[in-house]
Amino acid sequence: MKMTSLKMKKILEEKLENPNYRISYNRDKDTLRIEWKETKQGMSVTLPNVVAKYNQRGEEAIDELVDHVLEALRIMNKDHQLTGMEKHIYPVIRATSFATRTKAGTKLVCKDHTAETRVYYALDLGKSYRLIDEPMLEKEGWTKERIDEIATFNIRSLSNEYKKDTVAENDFYFIAQQDGYDASRILNEAFLEEMKANSKGELAVAVPHQDVLIFADIQNKTGYDILAQMTMKFFAEGRIPITSLSFIYEDKALEPVFIMAKNRPEK
Repeated sequence: MKMTSLKMKKILEEKLENPNYRISYNRDKDTLRIEWKETKQGMSVTLPNVVAKYNQRGEEAIDELVDHVLEALRIMNKDHQLTGMEKHIYPVIRATSFATRTKAGTKLVCKDHTAETRVYYALDLGKSYRLIDEPMLEKEGWTKERIDEIATFNIRSLSNEYKKDTVAENDFYFIAQQDGYDASRILNEAFLEEMKANSKGELAVAVPHQDVLIFADIQNKTGYDILAQMTMKFFAEGRIPITSLSFIYEDKALEPVFIMAKNRPEK
């Protein structure tokens, strides 16, 4: 029996049935939305993607999705406190096109980083995290400076283990711990300084998506082309894409570079 979006819709409706949820189907977008009736907080699932995963992995794919949906809804419905949870607050890097408000219109706590990136703050909940919004700060009487200080301190405590690859005499370092904060390590200035001190050529940094941070010790012109292609590939494949541009790290600042093929980058 061939799986279709409508069959998948029926399966998910049955598995997610709950008197407190409202489940609605958007025919145009082929999505199923599951939300709390009271707060209207929830998430949408793209049915063709679920069907594709089901075709690859069978029932396991459906069970996994149901787990994720239930966990997300549980987190949304919980009243989260920041006090006492300081060790679980981390910064997350997002593209500047990322929303600054939740779907419900609540303002998220964020700050500018580069022309391409912005910093948000997350309360780590184990399997997932929740982005911190301004009402959460107000309730605790916290300032943005305080949350930034705590998050920056915590990012420094994470491991910076990397894998190294040398291509055409250029050294590339990949940090991919898969803890949700790989790209966030770009905010660890001590780590950037350490990489800069150990680089032979010019140090470039890239955060194509949330789950990777790339350093490139550029020692010849080919290095820029390799980095550009690499970043583009990672950007296209990332679960949460950030930017396909790279940055040159110089004088404690990150300058976006536009790499023209076969050329020295233009800043």
